[in-house]
Amino acid sequence: MRNLWTKAGVFGSVSMAFGSMLWSQKNPDSDQASSPPGETDPSSSYELKLVQVLFRHGARTPLKSIPDVMEAQWVPTLLEPPAHTQIKYEVTDLNGGPRPPAPVEDSYRKNILSGGSFSGQLTTVGMQQLYELGKRLRTRYVEESSFLGSTFNPAEVYVRSTNIVRTIESAKCLVAGLFQQKEKEIVPIFTTASESEILYPNYHGCKLLKILASHRWAESSTLPDIAADLQSIQSALGIAAHQHLDFILIRDDMVARETHGLPCPSVLDTWRTKVEQRAVDMICHVYEPSKRENLQLCVGPLMHKMLANIEGKLQGTSSEPKRKLFLYSAHDTTLIPCLMALGIFDMKWPPYAADITVELHQHRQTNKPFVKVSYIDQDQLIPGCSGVYCPLDEFKRVLSSYSLSSDLYQSLCNGKEDSTKP
Repeated sequence: MRNLWTKAGVFGSVSMAFGSMLWSQKNPDSDQASSPPGETDPSSSYELKLVQVLFRHGARTPLKSIPDVMEAQWVPTLLEPPAHTQIKYEVTDLNGGPRPPAPVEDSYRKNILSGGSFSGQLTTVGMQQLYELGKRLRTRYVEESSFLGSTFNPAEVYVRSTNIVRTIESAKCLVAGLFQQKEKEIVPIFTTASESEILYPNYHGCKLLKILASHRWAESSTLPDIAADLQSIQSALGIAAHQHLDFILIRDDMVARETHGLPCPSVLDTWRTKVEQRAVDMICHVYEPSKRENLQLCVGPLMHKMLANIEGKLQGTSSEPKRKLFLYSAHDTTLIPCLMALGIFDMKWPPYAADITVELHQHRQTNKPFVKVSYIDQDQLIPGCSGVYCPLDEFKRVLSSYSLSSDLYQSLCNGKEDSTKP
């Protein structure tokens, strides 16, 4: 098993990748690092070849309500879709067959919130957020650059989602904003069975990840500082000691209420910053980004897929040679480990509709490939890259510590925890 971890590759310093994670936004002049001297607009030196957008779903109902406090009323009218977000679409498996069973979604349908809505459902606000993200992509890739056609073309655009209603609907709304409901045919949204999903850390499909993460989740609320703050906020809210509560749950309900203008317990006004901080502290403990294997198992297959899409475009080996855009509709628990692996996690929880956009460019003079990464519309300087326009070899070196082929991922997942220890 130790050999498998070695094969997974450690070409860059993990401490370098994570040690610079507090970088959140580029220096306005950093574009010039990869540009010829005197070049005022660095983008003019590059031709855009491929775009991949990994995004979080829009605003939703909470996954669970804070117990023993004033409940918000999640009435069904909060979930009504705006007319401009409607398109004709079909959800299929990865081969175009029937949509697989959705046990995660089924679990949400067992939890009815006060007001009558299910937990974890995309709201009207969330639908509009993804529509606006689609409009932003339209401005950049249709109107300003004519990179994409003005109407949806399945040969150009691939839409992939986790098999959960809120991410499927988010993908639909983004496409509506991107193409302004001008699709001439039914839009396919591809998904897969929960046990084979790579668009989130898959605790059900990867035994080793479940082993590594389960005790980290349990520990996260018992860390001294977190536990002391949790006890204080639980007391301030008047929540019985026996109720299971953690800062991620509190944050989830709090942010959902605030986003939809629903009342929050007044006590949370003074605790808001601390709740945000402790929720991030918890998730950092769970993902333990200083340990390469945790992030590998969380997002390794997704990183491998995105690199394969780049290679396929450059080598002309893609089964869809006209493909220009990959859309991946996912979750905060997808974006956080991806940001950690890229070394650009800013210690802030990704907001609804946050996106990581990875562009493949080719230098017009040298034909050399470059990658540019942005997070929520801000270009990022990836640690290990010599510029915002990152030479592909450097970008691949950064991700080589985390990218996992499907075969290697399965081999690691079916191993034992002890086998990963040095």
